[in-house]
Amino acid sequence: MRTTLGFYGGVGSVTGANFLVDTGGIAILIDCGLQQGRGPTAEINAQPFPYNPQDIDTLLVTHAHADHIGRIPKLLHDGFTGTIYSTPPTKALAAVMMKDAYHIMQMEHEEYGTELWYDEADVHQAFSQWKTIGYDEWRPLRDGVSMQFTDAGHILGSAMVHLRRNERTLVCTGDVGNVPQPLMAPPKIPSGHQYLITESVYGDRQHEAVAERSALLRTHIENTRKKGGTLIIPAFSLERTQSMLYEINNFIEEDGMEPLPVFLDSPLAIEVTDIYRRYPSYMNQAAQERLRHDDDLFGFPGFKATNSVRDSRAIHQTEGAKIIIAGSGMSHGGRIRSHEQEYLNNLKTTLLLVGHQVVGSLGRRLQDGAKHVDIDGQRIPVQAEVATIRGFSGHADRDQLLEVAAGGADSLEQVFVAMGEEKSSLFLTQRIHDYLALPAVVPEENQEIIIDL
Repeated sequence: MRTTLGFYGGVGSVTGANFLVDTGGIAILIDCGLQQGRGPTAEINAQPFPYNPQDIDTLLVTHAHADHIGRIPKLLHDGFTGTIYSTPPTKALAAVMMKDAYHIMQMEHEEYGTELWYDEADVHQAFSQWKTIGYDEWRPLRDGVSMQFTDAGHILGSAMVHLRRNERTLVCTGDVGNVPQPLMAPPKIPSGHQYLITESVYGDRQHEAVAERSALLRTHIENTRKKGGTLIIPAFSLERTQSMLYEINNFIEEDGMEPLPVFLDSPLAIEVTDIYRRYPSYMNQAAQERLRHDDDLFGFPGFKATNSVRDSRAIHQTEGAKIIIAGSGMSHGGRIRSHEQEYLNNLKTTLLLVGHQVVGSLGRRLQDGAKHVDIDGQRIPVQAEVATIRGFSGHADRDQLLEVAAGGADSLEQVFVAMGEEKSSLFLTQRIHDYLALPAVVPEENQEIIIDL
């Protein structure tokens, strides 16, 4: 049967996931995320949707990162009255992520006069329309469509979306997890489906091996200790921060590493870490085993969570070697910028990037070797070492993404490669052609494609 698949975001870019499946009898939106790194956030994301939000019946949320949930309040503001579904951890995480995003939007409005494109009531209303479903449970919707979430292995509660109608299935991967991760189980590889929408963030790259990944982090910590310097880690408040804390916890409590001051300088990350503590059953088996003899996977000698601005500023008074983990992961905003202002001009500093840096972000400019950067009106010479560990990425690399596509090779009729920069998407598309002999395309933004579902 004829179904329209619309690609209204998340194409040609890592961010802004927004896919619409319209059977004619039900309109199902998969994710509604922020577009980031392509100019002022408010200007881009305040634009009208290319569809009428009032016509959307159901919104399925793959996970709680801003580039997958950040425009949900605007969707409600513009008339969406349907039901939102996600896993329980995703709903809990989305609550704190959206609250934080609203406060940032308010501050930007007050400071720069940027547009307020939804209000606090829209955030609250979203959660009155939000229901949860666990992994592997089929839920009937309308017009003969059923949906299911399966473990995507990306962050706590992340899911692939399965939509089935007339014994035919479309799968949207959301973001696929790197294998293995410190905390998350491997993604459940889908099979038996006819259509696949896959991410491609690292569609043209491979990650370091796990042993190398952990060894690199340990080396940067020990080098910082020897120099008596500062290791700054701009970490995404959701997932990357918890992985870093878990690894450092293991170094100290399992491997006997000498403790040093470690500051978690992000109120949002502190809240998110508490949610991770509430949902251990959504973590991998190794983490669950650790909990049998370690009552806190994210706390250790030398660790301090700094909630207040005063405590954040006091970090700079701490002499000697220290680690600062702060948001945001791409240095878009947040407390990381004050630490970069303080320490980037110091030869004893290492700035360690552990996640994807979107083109146009401050993190990407630093990664690409900028000698000077402008941070909140101040021009900073970059004397620090800038290092990258890609193996801590929560995203699958090119070989792992190929494995996801290969799982459905016997039944797939079309693969849509999205959620990546153009180079990565095109590279993965070619590999799917060459290695799996499957039809694969990179959709264009706002393109609508007819599928048989």
